[in-house]
Formats: sequence, structure tokens, C-alpha cells
Amino acid sequence: MYKAPVEEIAFTLKHVAGLAQAIDDGLLGDLGEDLVDAILHEAGRFASDEIAPLAEIGDRQGARISDGKVTTPDGWRDLYRNWIAGGWNGLTASEDFGGQALPHMLNVAALEMWNSGSMAFALCPTLTMGAIEAISAHGSDALKQTYLPKLVSGEWTGTMNLTEPHAGSDLGVLKARAERRDDGSYRIFGQKIFITWGEHDAADNIIHLVLARLPDAPSGTRGISLFLVPKFLVNEDGSLGARNDLFCHALEHKLGIHGSPTCTMIYGDGRFGAEKGAIGWLVGEENKGLACMFTMMNNARLAVGMQGVAIAEAATQKAVAYARERTQGKAPGWAGAGMSPIIEHPDVIRMLLTMKALTQGARAIAYSCAHATDMAHRAGDDKKHWQERAALLTPVAKSFATDIGVDVASLGIQVHGGMGFIEETGAARYLRDARIAPIYEGTNGIQAIDLVTRKLPLSDGGEVKSMIAELQEIADRVGASNAENFGATANRLNAAITDLEEATDWFLSQLAAGNVADALSGATPYQRLFGLTLTGCYLANGALADTDDGKAADRIALCRFAAENLLAETTALRDTVVNGAASLAAARSILA
Repeated sequence: MYKAPVEEIAFTLKHVAGLAQAIDDGLLGDLGEDLVDAILHEAGRFASDEIAPLAEIGDRQGARISDGKVTTPDGWRDLYRNWIAGGWNGLTASEDFGGQALPHMLNVAALEMWNSGSMAFALCPTLTMGAIEAISAHGSDALKQTYLPKLVSGEWTGTMNLTEPHAGSDLGVLKARAERRDDGSYRIFGQKIFITWGEHDAADNIIHLVLARLPDAPSGTRGISLFLVPKFLVNEDGSLGARNDLFCHALEHKLGIHGSPTCTMIYGDGRFGAEKGAIGWLVGEENKGLACMFTMMNNARLAVGMQGVAIAEAATQKAVAYARERTQGKAPGWAGAGMSPIIEHPDVIRMLLTMKALTQGARAIAYSCAHATDMAHRAGDDKKHWQERAALLTPVAKSFATDIGVDVASLGIQVHGGMGFIEETGAARYLRDARIAPIYEGTNGIQAIDLVTRKLPLSDGGEVKSMIAELQEIADRVGASNAENFGATANRLNAAITDLEEATDWFLSQLAAGNVADALSGATPYQRLFGLTLTGCYLANGALADTDDGKAADRIALCRFAAENLLAETTALRDTVVNGAASLAAARSILA
């Protein structure tokens, strides 16, 4: 059973990602480490004791639909009510609407634990938090006053309605339409698919944020508007009124996240009223809805990255526990009676350490991204730097963490052997759940395009070069530490950083020359190169931290393992980035 790694999470937040320094510098108000620890421990308790025990039920039963009504798995409705009672939905929301205005870093850390408990359950509040961000940033005062208090409390939940059957990542071709009304409202018509928690029985109202096109809108993405469309209309006194003209037509049958209802939503067919059209209100300005939705999507991408970390952590815990109990053969040097636990076999040790190193590296990347987001709101003169740092890290945090979520969950099955392929052990669920994360909220291929074409050129390449310089400082500190237990860590870090720097310079030169196709050919390998280099450096940063928790030797050992066993891949990735485009173009005809 999953147990939240509260101490490891707290250490990474404070000593790797920068939370302790931000507190010491007075950038986070009166937040202190005691409050941080209290929040993390209670979030961990809720994840371990309340969410995790219901994860298997959610996977086995799944969400169910009958006549447009969706029922969540047994126990989940009460679980969500306990979630509301705990006040978890409003950690980062404004105090003006009942939130706690805490740093994004804390919310991201809590999201990790909740997703480890059950990714399918955690998706519901994750979408609601995104809706809160979008409405807070772009909604009118009337919309904020009407909807934010209930969304912040969690009494109402939120969704994001982008995708249509013919329009996935290319939102410029969406067909959902909106019509103006004289009273300032709009009528929404159309179909949306893949709507996470689009209908359910856990909350009294569901607030849909829907992208649609006005009749006179420009073509493409320049003509998309965003609308707030509630399941139930809200009366002037705040009570719930009539049912709006929208419903869930069907649920998708998915590989994983079975407890999360993935809905096909129909807007405006007249099912619940004489006049067709779901009533909605404009969020932001007409024809500028995509910019509003990106407020929701950017932070959602980091939240999805946390799903990768969460699944990796839970899969690692399960694999380690199984390897300690399962006996098979006799490992080299085994002196005990009978067969040895498989955790004594070198290949199993290698798999488990790989799982642990990748998990902790991805955690540090994601937390560092959240730290940059917090600093962008609090750091004054350094605002531009932190905005660019958050922008640079977001596609890496989303893609690398979700890729390793799949990799680590797959390794977890391998550690279990044949029993990992059997559903009753629970190892397979992690792989099934993890597989969606590299796909939604912008596929990892799209993240690679974003990283290479939009984020590397920030400040004419200055931000990425600044980050590489910071990584080099970490490697230099390892080299100067004279700690024998680091082994060849400094040399391996230096080599990885050189690979990253050379690949980065190559991309910037290709973009400057207009060779976009060549650049995009190496974008995905570069993204992994970036993630692996960050993993090695962030593990080293933690290993160098001056703490008295007695775990420094373990951190050095894991850092050395990652440097000497995982970072050799960066050289091959750099070669693929720089030299792979020609063979890719030459082989394209094979697919004709």
C-alpha cells in the first residue's frame, strides 16, 4: 500500500527546488517551515489513508453511466466530501474567495501525493484548480463573485472543454459555436470529447469552460472564444436554478484511470428546455479565448507532470516491497538459508535504483518549475527571469516526468515478473494509468516543439544558457567536494552538461538559419537529454545539501548511481539531435 514519502518531498522542496531559501529571504510572507511540514504531513495522511485504499475499487468498478447520469465508484462520493472538508481545493487560491494563497510549490507537492493515492480521483480537483486559475485571471467580477467561492471550496467542480472529434491538438478547426443574446449571455452548441470529470455525482454543480466560435469570428485560432457554462444555472441569491442545456452522452472505455469519467458532452440539443442552446458567459474577450484557456493549460501541464512523478513513486514503492518479499534463486554472496529475496540480485537492484533515481529527478524538475512560478509572482526585479525559467522548465517537467512515469511503471512490472502481468498484484494499474499522461494536455511531441521553438530562444537564448551555467556550478561543487563516495559523478555531470550545451547551441543556430524541420527532427531526443541532465544535477544538488537528517550518504549513493549508469545516454542523445535529421528525412518515403 502506498505511503506518502513526506520527508523526501519536504527535502526536495526545501533543499533542491529552493523553498527554504525563499522562506529565509522573506519572499513567501509569514510562511514558515513548521507550517510547510504540517501541510505536507496532513496531505500525505489523506493520500495514504483515505485516497489510496479506494484506488483499486475505482480501477475495478470505473465510472458508470445510465441515462446521462454518471455514478462514481463506491466510496468516492464520500471521499470527495472528505476532500472538501479538508479544505484542500483552495491551497493556492486567493483569500478573497476562501483560498489560502499558499505557494504553488506546496500545491504541486500535495498533488503528487494525491495522484500517487489515485490518479483517477486526483484528476477531479486538478481540473477544478485549473478552472479557478482561468476565471481568476480572465473572468469578470460578476463571474468571480458567483462561481469562485464554490469552486475554491470544492463544492462545485470545473472542467476544460477543448477537444472535438475532428479537432485534437489543432484547435483552429473546432466547430462548437456560440450565439450572442441581448442580455449579455451566449448560447452554446456543439460536441466535446475527452472531457475529464465532465459529469459525476460527487459535487452539486459542474462548471464547464468551453471553447467555441462566434458566427463572425476570424478563422483559425484567432477566432476562438471561451465561455463559462454551468451544469445548473445559478440564481441571484447563489442557489442552484434550472438545469442547463448540456449533458453527458457517453463515457469512454479507457486503458486506465477507470474511476475518472471521461465524457462526451453535448451542448444545446434542447434536452432540458424549450429553447435550445446551453447558456454561457464570456470569459475574457471575444475571439481571445485560447489565451484565456492557456492560463489553465500551462499550470495543468505541470500538474500532469506531477502525475508522472506520482505514478513513478507509487510503482517504485510497490516494486521495492515485492522485491523484499519475493524469493528466487541465490544471489551472489547470499549466505542465508534457502532462496534469497530478489532484491539481492544485481539486476533487480539496478532496476529498483533506476526507478528511484528517475522518480526523484523528475520530482526535483517539477518542484523547481513550481518554484520558478512562485518566484515570478513574488521576486520583484527578477520577474522576467523567473517567468522565463518557469516557461523553459514547463515542457520538460511535463514531458520528462510523464515519460519516466511510463518507464518506471513498466520496470515495476518487470520486477514483479510474471505476477506483474496479473492484475491482482496491482502493478499493472500503474502502467495503464501512466500511459495517458504523455498524451493529454499537449502530447510530449508538442511539448518538444514548444521547448525548442519557443522556449530556447527566450532572451535570445539567454535563459537556457543561464540555466546551463547554474548546472555547471553544481557539477563544479561536486568536483570540489573531494568526497570519494561521489566516484565519477563530477566527470559524468560535466559530460552531460557539455552534451546539453552543444545540442542547445545547435538548435539555436538552426532556428536562426530557418532550418525548422531539421530542428524539430531532434526535438524529442533533446527533451530527454535536458531531463536526464537536470536529473543528474538536481540529485547532486540534494547530495551536497548541508542537512543533519542522516541521509546524506544515501543521497550521494543514488546521485552516483544515476551519474554513472544513466547519464551515458546523453552523448547518444546529443548525437541524435545534431546528426539525425538527414536520415530521418531520407527514410520518410518508407512510410508512404
